[in-house]
Amino acid sequence: MIGNPTGAHFEQLALEHLQRAGLQLLERNFRTRFGELDLILRDANTLVFAEVRYRRDPRFGGSAASVGAAKRARLARTARGFLQLHPQLASLPCRFDVVAFDGDANAPTCDWQRAAFEIA
Repeated sequence: MIGNPTGAHFEQLALEHLQRAGLQLLERNFRTRFGELDLILRDANTLVFAEVRYRRDPRFGGSAASVGAAKRARLARTARGFLQLHPQLASLPCRFDVVAFDGDANAPTCDWQRAAFEIA
């Protein structure tokens, strides 16, 4: 979860957007000692780990660009922890999506990046 009420708002907006697209929520705010996964969903037979980001100011590449190498590594470690706890899902293909909101909090743009990055 983005650590404030604004963050929770954007996670809810992202969830609604993804559900309208047909994804099914499995878990929200899954935490391990490695980090947190904002949303874990199913898209048909694919497991989706969705990171939600919001930036009011698009300088420095905006919210999508804020998911750098260190953040991607933490997300990957946390996803592995989720799969260890849910072995029945471990055989599904997985992808990492980023749902990026930028601009005015009352009228942000939304950029859903499917398969935004891969892990080794």
